[in-house]
Amino acid sequence: MFFDEIDWSRAWYASVLPLAGRVTSASDWRAQINAEAGLLQLNNHRQQAIRFVAQDALPEAMAYEAFISETGQVPTRENLHDFFNALVWLNFPKIKARLNALQSAQIASLGIGRSRGAARDAATIFDENAALLVVQDSEAGTQLIDALRNHRWRQAFVEQRHLFGSQCEAWIFGHALMEKLVQPYKAITAHTWIVRVGGGYFDLGADARRACLDALVAQQLAEHDLTTADYTPLPVLGMPGWWPDQGEAFYADTQVFRPRRLARGQLGADK
Repeated sequence: MFFDEIDWSRAWYASVLPLAGRVTSASDWRAQINAEAGLLQLNNHRQQAIRFVAQDALPEAMAYEAFISETGQVPTRENLHDFFNALVWLNFPKIKARLNALQSAQIASLGIGRSRGAARDAATIFDENAALLVVQDSEAGTQLIDALRNHRWRQAFVEQRHLFGSQCEAWIFGHALMEKLVQPYKAITAHTWIVRVGGGYFDLGADARRACLDALVAQQLAEHDLTTADYTPLPVLGMPGWWPDQGEAFYADTQVFRPRRLARGQLGADK
């Protein structure tokens, strides 16, 4: 099958791993995904049951996001891209439903043109390429976020390496990002949505943390006007422990771990 090449031992697939085994071992993976969706009682933002259907169920003149919003049906091809999309629906249903609500509302308001528009573009980037970077709400967490936002990669990934796992973790969300990581290369970069949490979060088990994130981020998206400025770039293989040989030379590669570009107004002021 097309998903046989996936290495499920990779850290970046932990976000969808719990149900992946049951889906990939089934004789009909789409039927199994629908069975799992039924057990989880997945709904779209209109409270219609989510069902994964063949691509030809999508009417020719209708936008993909609008179809999901109006019917609860998710057109799903037999490829890695749509397979990962379905797994994300199973694991983060509240976030997926909220993103679909944002995208479909933009389509209803602006129609489908050559450009998506700023809000729909931001929602699409989240859907396709986001990682949820969860950081403890503490002084050390604040310093880590500041280092990442300002591309101080050595500080974040080497000097503050001890924070990862105990006060910081990443959950890969974007299904296009997951697809790229099937054949990983150093330059793969996620758009991160930073989530600050209380210390008790890291005492929870993986399933409880996933459910907590799903509810929390969906609520944030409902209350926030999403823009592309909300994201922080994250070279995925730089995550401590996610790739071998992460020594000084690894992080010194400025083709991947690039310094932050200064805005024109900052060039003189920062000298």
